[in-house]
Amino acid sequence: MVKAPALVQLRDGTILHVRPVEPEDRDLIRRGFERLSSESRYRRFLSPVPKLHDRMLTFLTEVDHRNHEALLTLDAATGEVAGVARFVRLESDPASAEVAVTVVDDWQRRGLGTALLDSLADRAREESVTRFTGVALAENRDVLGLLGKIGAVRVVGHGPGTVELAVDLPAHPDQAKGHS
Repeated sequence: MVKAPALVQLRDGTILHVRPVEPEDRDLIRRGFERLSSESRYRRFLSPVPKLHDRMLTFLTEVDHRNHEALLTLDAATGEVAGVARFVRLESDPASAEVAVTVVDDWQRRGLGTALLDSLADRAREESVTRFTGVALAENRDVLGLLGKIGAVRVVGHGPGTVELAVDLPAHPDQAKGHS
């Protein structure tokens, strides 16, 4: 079941709404993407992506909220996207889902990625997902730190300049490593 919007508080005290992505969010997602630096885009998509085409926008916004979940946060002052987190369940292993977290550059380093990942992990547990996987650039230590806040990150594979990661979700949110 998809939950109504929730509030998250960042390290600096800023409060943002987190809610599920809906098909009507195409323009919000497009504008958020346009506010990402080239480096942030590359880290997210593992290749240069100058713009989001219609097919990609459809994938990013038309989610079933069971096998593909996406949550977004909005900047209360501007109404624009501050970050998005999503998981896509693996057909080959329904207890696992590929995870991605993207935070618009001017919102980075404030705890938004952690807040989004926590909310996404809650949704994943509700859908019987017990493990997040992902592929990241080998030099992207930020993703290791982010995933490490919910559990022990394992490197389960390598590609040219990339690593494949896995982290088991704790059964309860308060069991995550980054929580006291």
